[in-house]
Amino acid sequence: MQTNGQANNAGENEKGMPDFNAEENISETSHMTNALEVEPEEELIKKDQQLNEMRDKYLRLQAEFDNFRKRTAKERLELLQTAGKEVIISLLDVLDDSERAAKQLSTANDITALKDGVNLVFNKLKTTLQAKGLKPMESLHATFDTDLHDAITEIPAPTPDLQGKVVDVLQEGYYLNDKLIRHAKVIVGK
Repeated sequence: MQTNGQANNAGENEKGMPDFNAEENISETSHMTNALEVEPEEELIKKDQQLNEMRDKYLRLQAEFDNFRKRTAKERLELLQTAGKEVIISLLDVLDDSERAAKQLSTANDITALKDGVNLVFNKLKTTLQAKGLKPMESLHATFDTDLHDAITEIPAPTPDLQGKVVDVLQEGYYLNDKLIRHAKVIVGK
């Protein structure tokens, strides 16, 4: 019989009786232990492969995004440069007309013809810029708006209905494709 501090001998159960299935239980347990050790090892290998695949996908996606970002920045820069080029090309005709008008100033005797020539150049410039989307702001006698106007000074309103309104425009404001690109410099009636 056993004492409390002693372990069971192999082949005996808790009551000290011979256990006929002890060897079978021991071999099953060791077989299960081996199976459990093998499965986690295989799972570990699978998980490691999955991790490597995910890491590879992540790196490829990151590289693809980086290339996309660089390509987009390059295309944007090219677009801005091309847009500027188109505006300059459209203004070359106006520049040519201005040069011809400047040459005529030194030799012309007819002031009316000079005025007409300058007006033609000015109108051509306005037409070219309007074709590119430039639109002047109509500020005179409009209600003063800090989002559209820069007040240079205030003067007493000539009539009561012009109080808080634009009395004079010192510099036109402009929109480019309905977006404000320059505030109008104005004098406001008080």
